[in-house]
Amino acid sequence: MSSALGAQRFVAPQAHVRSSVPSPSVVLPHAPAQRATQHRASAPEQRRTQRRGQVVAYSSDTAVQQASTSTASKAVPKSAVWEIDFCSRPLLDERGKKVWELLICDPDRNFEYSEYFPNSKINSAELKRAIERILAQAGAQRPEKARFFRSQMQTIITKALTDCQIKAVPSRRCFSVMSWINERLDSVYKVDPRYSDKAQSLFQLDLGPPEALPDALRGEQWAFVQLPLGTLNQMLKRVEEGDIFGGSFSLSTAGLQDLPNDILIPGVVVFSRRALPLAAWTNGLEIAAVKADVQRSCLILETGVNQRWKYGSWRPNEDSIGEAEGWEIAKEGVKGLHFLAVQPDPDSEELNGLWLLQDCQPPSI
Repeated sequence: MSSALGAQRFVAPQAHVRSSVPSPSVVLPHAPAQRATQHRASAPEQRRTQRRGQVVAYSSDTAVQQASTSTASKAVPKSAVWEIDFCSRPLLDERGKKVWELLICDPDRNFEYSEYFPNSKINSAELKRAIERILAQAGAQRPEKARFFRSQMQTIITKALTDCQIKAVPSRRCFSVMSWINERLDSVYKVDPRYSDKAQSLFQLDLGPPEALPDALRGEQWAFVQLPLGTLNQMLKRVEEGDIFGGSFSLSTAGLQDLPNDILIPGVVVFSRRALPLAAWTNGLEIAAVKADVQRSCLILETGVNQRWKYGSWRPNEDSIGEAEGWEIAKEGVKGLHFLAVQPDPDSEELNGLWLLQDCQPPSI
């Protein structure tokens, strides 16, 4: 993939810089595109202000509390996509053993479910039973797939979901459940009398070196670009309506609701004469983030839980290095928010793919 850095010079914005829309030759918000066959992504929702209730029951054989932090209106799943986490928490039961927790939500967090487990019941059968209880509720809809981000739990989660006829998807696009875990660290776990610093298990991703990109995912040129958030949100509506390939998520559930519409969001646009099939192949990936690796002089595409690909390269010199570093600084200024777009060429009025991304660390617990 050859560099097209000269297509539009990227200028790293300062925090909350206001700017007009960039040159329309880069990415057109109203460009026509062929309709993509895919499930619609969830539209960003308004920031919620109500306090979530808590319902607590007690297991008969342990001191572990079976807790739900959902209000009644959030107890029944309706979405085609779930995000799930099943892991130990910084809590110790009466035996001094770690307490585990199951968290499930949909991308908009209109459905939320939590349940504590003793460490003696951490297996796919117990997880399956919990999922079946959720689906047995009146009006509950079985999701088509469920994303999870902890690779060490892949065997248990995949087996339980598969037995429940739900597709298991290893992915770091679990922005809502990750944000929920971070919220619960202060609002739930640290105020629980069972909380213990000694019970914390620090979670880290095991990322290996990037691999060569498969030919089907290669473009011909690429460029660093930037768009105001409001314009980007308008473009993402075409993804949500299924008109083009791509992926979106709710900014409010990912903790990004305070970003103003006129702040510049950095992105990467890929150009290819086979843009439509390229967008279709790219849509089959669970894209987590795009990074500018200055040491390797290339873009890194991160997918799934821990997959990394060499996505593009540039000839190292003072200008290209400064541009790559500035692009990464711009991401930090908007809490990791960025995007990836696919179109035929820099002058095209056709947009074939658009993915909203967030470069963020998974929860530390």
